[in-house]
Amino acid sequence: MSELDLFAQLPADSLLEGLNPQQRAAVEYRGKALLIVAGAGSGKTRVLTHRIAHLLAKKEAWPSQILAITFTNKAAAEMRERVRHLLGESADGMWIKTFHSACVAILRRESERLGHNSNFTIYDSGDSRAILKRLIKDLGADIHKLTPAGVGAAISNAKNELADAESYARNVDQADPVARMIAELFSRYQAELRRNNAFDFDDLIGETVHLFRAFPDVLAQYQHKFKHILVDEYQDTNHAQYALVRELAQTASLTVVGDSDQSIYAFRGADIRNISEFEKDFIGAKTILLEQNYRSSQNILSAANAVISNNFDRPNKNLWTDSGNGDAIVGFTGYSAHDEAQFIADEINKLHHDGTNYRDIAVMYRTNSQTRALEEIFIRAGLPYRVVGGTKFYERAEIKDAFGYLVAVNNELDDLATRRILNVPKRGIGDASETQLANYAERNQLSMRQVLAHVGDLGFGPKITGAIQQLSDLLIELVAMARAEPVDVVLRAVLERTGLIESLRASRDPQDEARVENLEELVSVAREFQRNNPEGRLPDFLNEVALVAAADEIDDESGTVSLMTLHTAKGLEYDAVFLTGLEESLLPHRMSFITPGGLNEERRLFYVGITRARKKLHLSLAMTRTTYGESDASTPSRFLSEIPTDLIDWRESGATRAMATSRYRSSIADTQGYGRASSDHETGSSSYGGTPSAKPKTEWKGAISSVRNNEGLQLAVGQMVSHSDFGKGKVIAVAGEGNRQTAEIHFGSIGVKKLLVKVAPVTVIEE
Repeated sequence: MSELDLFAQLPADSLLEGLNPQQRAAVEYRGKALLIVAGAGSGKTRVLTHRIAHLLAKKEAWPSQILAITFTNKAAAEMRERVRHLLGESADGMWIKTFHSACVAILRRESERLGHNSNFTIYDSGDSRAILKRLIKDLGADIHKLTPAGVGAAISNAKNELADAESYARNVDQADPVARMIAELFSRYQAELRRNNAFDFDDLIGETVHLFRAFPDVLAQYQHKFKHILVDEYQDTNHAQYALVRELAQTASLTVVGDSDQSIYAFRGADIRNISEFEKDFIGAKTILLEQNYRSSQNILSAANAVISNNFDRPNKNLWTDSGNGDAIVGFTGYSAHDEAQFIADEINKLHHDGTNYRDIAVMYRTNSQTRALEEIFIRAGLPYRVVGGTKFYERAEIKDAFGYLVAVNNELDDLATRRILNVPKRGIGDASETQLANYAERNQLSMRQVLAHVGDLGFGPKITGAIQQLSDLLIELVAMARAEPVDVVLRAVLERTGLIESLRASRDPQDEARVENLEELVSVAREFQRNNPEGRLPDFLNEVALVAAADEIDDESGTVSLMTLHTAKGLEYDAVFLTGLEESLLPHRMSFITPGGLNEERRLFYVGITRARKKLHLSLAMTRTTYGESDASTPSRFLSEIPTDLIDWRESGATRAMATSRYRSSIADTQGYGRASSDHETGSSSYGGTPSAKPKTEWKGAISSVRNNEGLQLAVGQMVSHSDFGKGKVIAVAGEGNRQTAEIHFGSIGVKKLLVKVAPVTVIEE
């Protein structure tokens, strides 16, 4: 029986049951190119998986002829599981992969054409920075204030545009010494990667495109293999990813799914034009809009629709649901960031008391710096939480050390891995010895691993020579073991025979106990990999771990509240969502005011945050926020004025309740564009979608009404004041001037309070 015949008995019509008309049209369409504009929560994964199953049920493709591409391993695993549920084990023949894992699979087979062997290492950003740090030091480039992170970002941006080191050097301003130095670092960095038989993350896609363009026979092989290509989250593709899809889709049927309203990764090189201009790129393409939402209540969707409608150049898409209006959105204006955090903690306690699991609650923010106040209050309140995207498991030093050994075993050309493990755990091999080994390697055109076997020629003393020889012998034994044994057995041997575990257990540092636990958890990861991949060996395990993304590390079963940036939140959903710091210069971020397209992208980011919520949505801001040690008055985010007032139930803390004045409201309108349209830099047109004189649909009163403005008030030591909450007090100290003046005021039994004068609810008591 052929592969295709396995699906002859699949009831194709049953795959259409339960789909709405637009979803059904997307599943059944058979043209050359299809764009599915999938609004948040509109069931795009269901459409993709049912489209795949329908192709097979109608005997229009074999499983091996289908390539489905996602952005995270988590999304790929979910798609595989859903297709397997529909089709059974035969679904395993399909390529359902991330962009990077698909390219790794291709490069493993074809890497020799590019001058690499198939055991190449994949460097993460930390590995890349380590190399760049050394190169910057070697070249003396630090005199230009160049940093590994800054140079790495420049190289990454170039690779995402498919520029190699040579073309980059040709196009830099030769009169600019910094630009020339970055070009030189780029060239040396690539030479180091090649010498180490390694690719970085950006290379995985760029080198695959280069492979296809340089070797037409390889491209033809994969074009023949894949008859149907499906790409998820197409709005997030950069130029290199776009080029990869274009190369493969020349002879295939192409389906892309995405939503320009959720394009939020321009800083990573994502190009919104890839989706907005899809019909220009693929002549004759059909577009289908999915607008029915299966996630959120109508009140949440109405807020999202109202906000995003102010962006120009987008599909006329309006999310709706038949599940009812749901609860009102809760808005909160706090006096300070800690006041805001306390409100969030109190609301989470109420939600949990009423039956919401902690894991179904998320707090989202624009910048990582906002977590400080949240964490302080959560700790005091005894709330279980985790910061998603903090120090990740695979970035911990002890985990990187263990992987250093595994990589050195797998790829003897990887000098970075060998350098890492030379003296881990400590075996008396210092920096001078490492430099001597590196110099010998360079003179003799050997890798660091190969030099270890020649240690007798380097003139070291017996102690260092013996230590290096033992390491070399151990690596040789581990190489043989890795060819025959499961990954978890190899890893356990690494941990025990190198002394990594023993040295940590012998330590008196309490943190080393946690490090031992992390290494034990790594063994568990390896065992789970082996269970899921019985035939898998060390190279396969290293592949899988190297491609783990931040979103993949989120454990849905964890009983903790998730704290995360709005960028990290993409693709996730929770029963209750708290969007915090809704203030000008935070959201929208201050950098968006000077970045072309920046305000539109910030609005899309807010839209993404809103649409993560299933049942409960909370919006909050603080009237004052401390930045770089200075407390400043905050201005409510312009995006709040775009939400109809009848959708939000605004609340305020005791410290803010009596702080409203009409003068402050008018000052905001005059300076920040409230009550009138404000222009986005990139278009010169109204952010409300009309002319510069256009008015918002509704007057916004919520958060502004709870903010005080003492414009021009300056306090002096000795003055008596009245505070709306604390009563009478005496000024005992002042600092700063103008809007930044702070005052320490003694309020009798309450004690001393330090207040920002501009917004404090105080009036001077005239004697």
